[in-house]
Amino acid sequence: MITDYKIILASKSPRRLELLEGLDLPFEVIIHEVDEVFPDGLPMEEIPVYLAKLKAEPFYNELSSDTLVITADTIVWIDGVVLGKPNDYEHAAAMLRQLSGRKHVVVTGVCLTTKEKQSTFSASTDVYFKDLTDEEIDYYLKNYHPYDKAGSYGVQEWIGYIAIERIEGSYFNVMGLPVQRLYEEFKKF
Repeated sequence: MITDYKIILASKSPRRLELLEGLDLPFEVIIHEVDEVFPDGLPMEEIPVYLAKLKAEPFYNELSSDTLVITADTIVWIDGVVLGKPNDYEHAAAMLRQLSGRKHVVVTGVCLTTKEKQSTFSASTDVYFKDLTDEEIDYYLKNYHPYDKAGSYGVQEWIGYIAIERIEGSYFNVMGLPVQRLYEEFKKF
C-alpha cells in the first residue's frame, strides 16, 4: 500500500502509537517539540489541522524524498471553546464537570507531509457524557491522572466505561487518531 515511504509518527502519544501499529505499517517515532498555540478565531475543525501542520514544520528541512511524516492534534470542543490538556487536578475536575451530562465534540486534525507535498484532514466525533458525580470525577482523576489528555479524559479508560452514553463518529478519533480515515488518505496519497 504505502511501502514506498519510510513512515515517521511525530507524536509522543502512546495511544496514537498503538493505533498506528494497528494498521500493520512499519514506522518510527521522532518528535520535535513545538509550542501548540493557534490564532484566535479559527473555526473548530481548523484548530487541530493548524496544530498538526505546525508540528510538521520542524521536519521540512530534514525530509528525504522517501519519508512520510504523520502529525496530529486532538481537541475537545464545548460551548465554543477548546478544552486542552489540564494544568492540574482542579483544572481537570472543572473540565469534567463542564462535560458532565452534555455533548461535546472531539476533533482530530492530521497532516501527512513528504518533501514534495502535504495533505491535511480532520475528523469529528460527537461524545455524550452522563451526569458525573464529584466522587466519580475524584476517583478518575486520582487513579488515572489524565493530565496529558485533551478534555481531561481518555475514552479507553475507566471514565469512558462509566460516563460515555454514546458516540457518533469514530471511537478511534476520540482516542486521538482516526485510523480508518487515515487509511483512506494513505490510499489516496
